[in-house]
Amino acid sequence: MALALGVDTGGTYTDAVLIRDEAEVVASAKALTTRQDLAVGVGEAVRAVLAQAGVDAGAVGLAALSTTLATNALVEGQGGRVALVLVGFRAATLERPDLREALAGDPAVIVAGGHTHAGTEAVALDVDALNAFLETETGVSGYAVAAQFATRNPAHEQEVARLIETRTGRPVSCSHQLSARLNGPKRAVTAVLNARLIGMIDRLIGRAGDVLAEIGVTAPLMVVRGDGALMSADQARARPIETILSGPAASIVGARWLTGAEEALVSDIGGTTTDVALIRGGRPAIDPDGAQVGGHRTMVEAVAMRTSGLGGDSEVRPRAEGLEGGVTLGPRRVLPIALISAEGGAGVRAALEAQLRNPVPGEHDARFARAVPGLVPDGLAPREAALLDRLGEEVQPLALVLRARTDRGGLDRLVSRGLVQLAGVTPTDASHGLGLLDTWDGVAAGMALELMARKRTGSGGPLAAGADELARMIIDQLTEQTVLALLETAFAEEGEGFDLPPSELARHVLLRRGLEGHRGLLALDAALNVDVVGLGASAASYYPAVGARLRCQMILPPHAGVANAIGAVVGRVTVRRSGTVTSPSEGRFRAHLEHGPEDFPDPEAAMARLEASLRREAEAEARAAGAEGIHVTATRDLRTASVEARAVFVEAALTVEASGRPRVAVEQPA
Repeated sequence: MALALGVDTGGTYTDAVLIRDEAEVVASAKALTTRQDLAVGVGEAVRAVLAQAGVDAGAVGLAALSTTLATNALVEGQGGRVALVLVGFRAATLERPDLREALAGDPAVIVAGGHTHAGTEAVALDVDALNAFLETETGVSGYAVAAQFATRNPAHEQEVARLIETRTGRPVSCSHQLSARLNGPKRAVTAVLNARLIGMIDRLIGRAGDVLAEIGVTAPLMVVRGDGALMSADQARARPIETILSGPAASIVGARWLTGAEEALVSDIGGTTTDVALIRGGRPAIDPDGAQVGGHRTMVEAVAMRTSGLGGDSEVRPRAEGLEGGVTLGPRRVLPIALISAEGGAGVRAALEAQLRNPVPGEHDARFARAVPGLVPDGLAPREAALLDRLGEEVQPLALVLRARTDRGGLDRLVSRGLVQLAGVTPTDASHGLGLLDTWDGVAAGMALELMARKRTGSGGPLAAGADELARMIIDQLTEQTVLALLETAFAEEGEGFDLPPSELARHVLLRRGLEGHRGLLALDAALNVDVVGLGASAASYYPAVGARLRCQMILPPHAGVANAIGAVVGRVTVRRSGTVTSPSEGRFRAHLEHGPEDFPDPEAAMARLEASLRREAEAEARAAGAEGIHVTATRDLRTASVEARAVFVEAALTVEASGRPRVAVEQPA
């Protein structure tokens, strides 16, 4: 009987599960995510799950990791300094907003070269210009290379990569290896982001591997891709961009495994975000335009996911405008008061008690800050350095940290760099206040809720009558925002036929009245016509009300709180390779291969040659990723034109998929 270990590093928790024979969850455990070094939290979660199951680490035959590191890095603008080499593009390409934002001030050069649409060389590669650029640029952690029509002939990208690796020894990301589709500038963006992530993902996988080895887990390590498939650790190190949306993708795979759902919306509430996606035909829907993260649209295949800044740790903010008041949630994540009080000792409770004794509500009541331990700050401005010194090593009330208006900007910069964490009232605190959770310090959560309830609305009255009323208000708002997220996803998946965007349709008064079952001169009924699978540690607390509001079946499966970790280890190794056959002239059909184009006298011969090449590449990479029992399928998309009442070949796009289960290194005796 084989044991598989799945690990997911989320924004708040790192989860670990042990699964036997791909059929039974043996044990699950959680540890707080250690942002300063994710591998520490990984080690704590793995040790806990092994202890709970009472099994030896050597019995684990497969380990798989899903991570939000790449996604968070792109959202927060983190990563290494890179350099971009564009081959054969016009100077205006560098002024494109998407490419300029991806580079974020990092160096770039355009050198002569590139190919035509048909794959023939347009201009010779300017090696001298490339060498001159490499001599002037220092302090670069990796390079990105994108050549014009490289997907039709990658020769210039391959030569540039060879020269860079020879001269610098730095990793190189070639655009044609990340996507087989046209659109050179978009491939360049993808290559830049990949190059920026290589160092971070390499360190995470290396550290995670070291921690697993220390524990005694010697099984091969796999990593979840953004489309939910598995890749080897080495492949993830080379193509880290493919791990964006890894965590959300794993949750979809986990939801399918837990429920067997063929068609359902999956809503996964974490600490920072709520991710909503569609399972269709038993598989996650893939975004046809490529994954979009942190404002960057890439050419990476990933699940079609709508993410909103709504989670258990979303910051609760009083709504000051208007007479009725109310609260809004997110999108910023803060530490719950219940958690920071449990971790920070008696000082947090003492500060809350002092604030409650003050009859006048303070601007920063129930808000705290602390420096993240173990990080070495570099390049801080004097004001930021002074704020960090003021914080010291203890949790501090925000009122003591912000001594001047100008301190706010400095604190925001420290938070954005990950050097400081803020704490405040969250839905997690509301759940503690109502007795739905008892994980951390519920007394501190209740005091924080009482402090926020005293804040004034536009009418001059208090926000709420007390802690309990405010807690219910927060949970109701979480229900409302979750309902909106699900409705927006449903309308987006409906496709054409509506005159308004999904966000407006979800808020339309007729839909709202229909969900309420309006009865007057008109009878209005509306419901979500698909099941919803609720995932996340807090799903059981929050999602029954969501299902009732949408008048749909809400499925809350066992182990919903660790679905991401389950999805990490029950997925399949899947490798896709795509290519194109064109017709550059009458009677000539060109297969665009990795080593360059080849011509054939008829289209079938060209497609057969391309398919055979793609099959070899896909199967070899799947085997290198550790797959066994590999199944290979091929699809062809032919484009023809009608000329004098006969169909004429224009172009064919071929995609080959090799898929199999990862090999399990160790099997336990029955």
